[in-house]
Amino acid sequence: MANSLEDKIIKLLDHHQIGSMATVRNGKPYSRFMLFFHEGLTLYTATSKKAHKAEDIEKNPSVHLLLGYEGKGFQDEYAEVEATASVEGSTELKKKFWNENLKDWIAGPDDPDYMLLKLEPSVFCYFSKAGEGPETLNMK
Repeated sequence: MANSLEDKIIKLLDHHQIGSMATVRNGKPYSRFMLFFHEGLTLYTATSKKAHKAEDIEKNPSVHLLLGYEGKGFQDEYAEVEATASVEGSTELKKKFWNENLKDWIAGPDDPDYMLLKLEPSVFCYFSKAGEGPETLNMK
């Protein structure tokens, strides 16, 4: 059973790959569902170089993530994450995090349009269930 806040967050990341990511576009938030992977508390997500989020991140690398809620009820755990996004150029990591579920958007791990985004959290707010305040992990 998870004891520390970091353990709880890692467990949540292990079990919830789909979440939302908001970027800033023209001074306003813009959200979309994404598939997330992680190494420790660093998150990664795949996108196409042709997608608007690549332009958004180039102009403003601040992103906000929501992970964990499954809609089964108000007792689901979830996390809000403030992070800084950058392009991850490692071919090794791009192959490691390649997932067949991405084929509708990206041809494969060697597709020149495949871009892996590295999301470095500054704050994790972990909510164990609705109605309770968050446990906060400040990373910076």
